[in-house]
Amino acid sequence: MTDVKIGFEMRKILLPLAAILPVRQMKNPQKNIRRYKTIRASIKEVGLVEPLVVHPQKDGPGTYLLLDGHLRFFALKELGETEADCIIANDDESFTYNARVSRLAPIQEHKMIVKAVRNGVEPERIAAALNIPVRNVRASMKLLDGIHEEAADLLKDKAISPKALRLLKQVSCVRQIDIAEIMVSAHNFTAGYAEALVLGTPKDQLAQPEKPKVKTGLSAEEIGRMEQEMESLERDLKAVEESYGENMLNLTCARGYIKKLLENAKVVRFLNTNYAEILSEFETIATAETV
Repeated sequence: MTDVKIGFEMRKILLPLAAILPVRQMKNPQKNIRRYKTIRASIKEVGLVEPLVVHPQKDGPGTYLLLDGHLRFFALKELGETEADCIIANDDESFTYNARVSRLAPIQEHKMIVKAVRNGVEPERIAAALNIPVRNVRASMKLLDGIHEEAADLLKDKAISPKALRLLKQVSCVRQIDIAEIMVSAHNFTAGYAEALVLGTPKDQLAQPEKPKVKTGLSAEEIGRMEQEMESLERDLKAVEESYGENMLNLTCARGYIKKLLENAKVVRFLNTNYAEILSEFETIATAETV
């Protein structure tokens, strides 16, 4: 059994910034990159949370190449810091480690902010650390008010916008779960899609059934047609979901059988002589990376 190579040392080390060599330069990051301002404000308020990733330079003992954390590195230098916590990478791949890490989803961010506030951190301090207005922090704290727990769980790691979540509050709890399942199946978490699903919701599944649906540019008749079309689309989507597993199994077995057939030279010669088009299709299916 081959041992798995560890990509970096499982410990932090404090290094002087003077010994760290960035692999790219950035001109006026504080003016050109909005994210830089957020990182700088966060470091100033709560310190460096995420260590830099460095690799020992082969030709320069005591110096390190900066593989990940350039914005943090420049922010630390601008703030007058002389040292930083680092993780030592065992290889010198010059890719961004954070590119392989998913960014925080809005619902996860909401839960972290709520937890921080419950632990005694003032919203003003969180706003300063994230370099956002306090009102945004307070809005994030109320993000899931009116959202059913099961719907929130379905969307907890998805990049759904706060506006889309606010739209879900216009429908009943059961309908919220339905919409969350549809958005996950379609892999579409935009506010526009959420609005279309809300507009297509039957009146008896609205949070306020007595309140008429209103959408600028659409008449009541058009909204009614959208509701019917959306209901039909949802039925079709659920029907596809129910048969998806069985269809994928059948397709996988069929591709396996075709690949086996094409390993037989006599079959290939016969198809090439009599059914060249079918042979071409079989070859396409057999070489496809996915079903």
